[in-house]
Amino acid sequence: EGVQRDLLPLVEGTTISTKYGNVNTDYMLFIGSGAFHAVKPSDMLPELQGRLPIRVELSGLTEDDLYKILTEPEANVRDPMNVFVSCRFSCVHYFLTLCRKHHSASLQLVIQQIELIKTEGVVLTFNDDALREIAKLAAHLNKTVENIGARRLHTVMERIMEEISFQAAEMDTAEEVKVTKELVQERLSHVMRTSDLSKYIL
Repeated sequence: EGVQRDLLPLVEGTTISTKYGNVNTDYMLFIGSGAFHAVKPSDMLPELQGRLPIRVELSGLTEDDLYKILTEPEANVRDPMNVFVSCRFSCVHYFLTLCRKHHSASLQLVIQQIELIKTEGVVLTFNDDALREIAKLAAHLNKTVENIGARRLHTVMERIMEEISFQAAEMDTAEEVKVTKELVQERLSHVMRTSDLSKYIL
């Protein structure tokens, strides 16, 4: 409730002082997600319910979606997006141009791992089959354990890279380490075999 009360002035419209100057929130489109995904409308403050009149359900990330996250390094929205919002008083057409192409390779998970291992003088490569397998296993774990979205890719990648990271310091300079589909399956075999039985405990 405290968080909702803090958000309410922003959603209702106010002027915020930032290092770039004053920002007026009167004409901003607010989308509540994340922590709001498990909240029923009746759980929200009445004032906030009126300010967020549209409720939609989104599908979970698929295997293909997770593969795209692994293989598309641009941290951007490639095309402008048209968003139609029905409000109490009128239908307002918002045209949002979100982020021009911003080539920020450091934000891409696979490239992060490659660059980290490169600091030890080791060359790390990922087969396309390995990336497909990572996406497949991440999607499976989201369905069977808990759906944490794209964050699952980080947990899967940590399992794969754990041993490689420790061994990299002892490897020869310019030695190549290739992450294959078989390696991914080997590193995650224990996780895939261990089912979550906690939901059956009374």
